[in-house]
Amino acid sequence: HITALEPLHRGPSGRIDSLRIVGTKHTEVIGKELKIRLWLSRSCLYSSWFEVSRQQSVVSHQLLWVLTGHGWGHGAGLCQIGAAVMASEGKSYEEILQYYYAGARLSVATR
Repeated sequence: HITALEPLHRGPSGRIDSLRIVGTKHTEVIGKELKIRLWLSRSCLYSSWFEVSRQQSVVSHQLLWVLTGHGWGHGAGLCQIGAAVMASEGKSYEEILQYYYAGARLSVATR
């Protein structure tokens, strides 16, 4: 059983890049953002930019781990999943690129 989830370090984007997972039989320190996302979810968390808390279930009265997320992806450049969702919502490629690279200018490359 997990007894503690302790963010040890956050990068400049706020994402956890070092997390201590304390269990009744073993303690493990995960030192990479993607590994944290994989360890905490069968399908991979959208991001390691989250807060950790404990809450009691209203139904079972058990203490549950609650991860409150603040965004998707790795926090460094364009997130393919986020861009795909934006496109599915009707955003143009110009809008998507402006979102991920604010202030950048698009131009046509010439040879």
